[in-house]
Amino acid sequence: MRSAVCNSFPVMRRLSAAACLALTAACALPPEGVSQQDLALYDTAVASIGCSMVTESDYLAAGIQTGLTRQQLLDITAYRLSSGGAERLPGGGVKLTTGACA
Repeated sequence: MRSAVCNSFPVMRRLSAAACLALTAACALPPEGVSQQDLALYDTAVASIGCSMVTESDYLAAGIQTGLTRQQLLDITAYRLSSGGAERLPGGGVKLTTGACA
């Protein structure tokens, strides 16, 4: 009996480690080189164009308003998706779901 209990501990440790790893992966971090002010500018710009980023003109408008590069806009959009602050639209693109866009 004792050996069965003792032998289950390595399995429990592996499961615990896997659960911790999954929880850590679920925590989205802002893109490197993007400040909290950049995130706020992005949110304001996207809200001003109807809360959705669908077409090239949406990204151009957001870029002009924020001064962010196209890559920074894409990175922030991906961050908003992974952190639950945005959702994919059925026809393509992304819609913010927080702040003024909630």
